[in-house]
Amino acid sequence: MVATVLRPFTVSPRHQHLIERAETRLEDFKRLKELGLLTQSGDYFPSVHYPPITMYPEITEEELFKDYTLPVDGKFDIYVHIPFCRRHCTFCHYPVVTRASDEEKSFYLKALEKEMDLYMNRLGIDKIQARSILIGGGTPTYLTLEQQKYFFDFFTQRVDLSSCGQFNYDVDPVTLIGTEGIQRLEMMRSYGVDRLTIGVQSLNDRVLKLMNRHHGSKEALEAIELCHQMGFQLDIEFIFGYAGETIENWIEVMEQAVTLPVEEIQLYRLKVEAYGDYQGPIKKVTEVRPEDIPNNDEQIMMKQIAIDILNENGYYENLRRVFSKKREHYSCYADNQCCGLLDQLGFGQTAFSSLRNRFGLNTQNFDEYYSKIEAGKLPLNRGYVRNTDEQQRWAVILPLKNRCVWKSYFKEVTGGADLNEVFGQKIERLKAYGLLNEDEEKIELTKLGGFFADECAQYFHSPEFLNFPAETYAKGPLHPCLT
Repeated sequence: MVATVLRPFTVSPRHQHLIERAETRLEDFKRLKELGLLTQSGDYFPSVHYPPITMYPEITEEELFKDYTLPVDGKFDIYVHIPFCRRHCTFCHYPVVTRASDEEKSFYLKALEKEMDLYMNRLGIDKIQARSILIGGGTPTYLTLEQQKYFFDFFTQRVDLSSCGQFNYDVDPVTLIGTEGIQRLEMMRSYGVDRLTIGVQSLNDRVLKLMNRHHGSKEALEAIELCHQMGFQLDIEFIFGYAGETIENWIEVMEQAVTLPVEEIQLYRLKVEAYGDYQGPIKKVTEVRPEDIPNNDEQIMMKQIAIDILNENGYYENLRRVFSKKREHYSCYADNQCCGLLDQLGFGQTAFSSLRNRFGLNTQNFDEYYSKIEAGKLPLNRGYVRNTDEQQRWAVILPLKNRCVWKSYFKEVTGGADLNEVFGQKIERLKAYGLLNEDEEKIELTKLGGFFADECAQYFHSPEFLNFPAETYAKGPLHPCLT
């Protein structure tokens, strides 16, 4: 087990207030473990889907779509997964293909094109009306310019962008710089892409090397400046708690981040155990050199330090883990899926579709992905059609984690259930310990609850779908198995 003793560190007097606030948050961390909200080990599991994505049973295409009807407005949020990268970053929990040949990438794009046709046929539509779009991976810009254009052409032939509120791309810095990078950005702009999330991850070159990133801070800064000049809305991501990170160099990274010309800054806590289909190399790193990884106490302090530096420079949490200076700067795709609970379609290997009261997950196996599409079948292999109880939990968990739960909307998406009648006791307990606020219209996490948003959301899981065994939580008043 990773030690829970803070490593010695030294900060300047002007940073002492950051340490004092972080130490206060660390006391909250320890108290909430004793109360049973957090596991006694302090381990962490991101609350991204409900039920957790690792727990879905097998399902057929016919079972998933039985009795499904299109949304009233006919719109979908769209995700596309392109699973290619130059390198496999050690923190990544996705089964990507590194250094794929151009032939392999082209083969995948053709399968992706066929998958979209299969989906439209299944739904009985000629074109998909997009509410928002996210293209992710992998590195979805790790294509030749010709392949990039091929993708945009077949995608926009099948997707109606006329009412699309935002067109997002997850990108890495290296594919955006140099002559080809500028041409790629110009092409993206011409097809309507308006928001980019750049996986910076760190601005410390030693940490980037340990992550097995194929860029340094210089390339990241160059990409940010180029994208800013071209008018993209920019979100940059950072991971805290990684090998080589210390309290001191994390402060340096955050203080540099807030000087950059970006609209949004996003924070991720290092996740060691897989939360999807693939166990990332980071687990091996922690087994071989556990002393190199900041422990849970240090990670909690890093998170609070980052929040304070962001706040002091005008960045405030807008959507969970995403900090911006203006309310309108956030991922519409994430907000629609996690807060609005709106229907979303996913295309590509490992992609998922979240459809009102059900969830379908594409295979993680490339051979199965290709063979199913070739046979005229959607590449689904797991999923879940929620019963009444799970629908009610789902209608709380993602909105509560990311923004708030509107009582009237909860009633709408659960077929008339009353939020307080269903979860009144859990709501009252979270309120009693300063984690939740409530008024006549909604419930939302306090600042303390928002810091531990994943665990507060997981408090509403059914015992069947806990991320950690029930016995790993202290037998306190916030134990997740209490009704």
